[in-house]
Amino acid sequence: MKYMLIMRATDEAFAKMGDIDFTEMLGTVGRYNDEMIRAGVLLAAEGLAAADEGVVVDYSAEPPVVTDGPYGETKELFGGFYVLNVASKEEAVEWAKRMPMGGPGFKTEIRRVTTIDEFPQDNEWIQKERAWREATGQL
Repeated sequence: MKYMLIMRATDEAFAKMGDIDFTEMLGTVGRYNDEMIRAGVLLAAEGLAAADEGVVVDYSAEPPVVTDGPYGETKELFGGFYVLNVASKEEAVEWAKRMPMGGPGFKTEIRRVTTIDEFPQDNEWIQKERAWREATGQL
């Protein structure tokens, strides 16, 4: 099963990361990533650029309203993610508990990634997506 580990931090915790030596942080995270690679569970891992480089598209109006970041009243910033292929939610939790960049103000949300097999297979759009995934080596 695939699970996404979504790394979140409060504004304050995210700002404190700037105090950490970048080379040291790369080594710490690199060792964690290498452990997951060696265990055969890591499918993807990415960090995100600062919130002030992003935008929000709000669909509550027509046409949708686009707002430049940073976003007002931010409680937690989504800073990056891992996608793991593990046997269970419990295994995903165990990997998240070992994540090196933590402490007060940091959280990891864990969500199962649905698969194409969970949708009606007789739907033309699901069939087209399945064909695309097969053609691109994703199935």
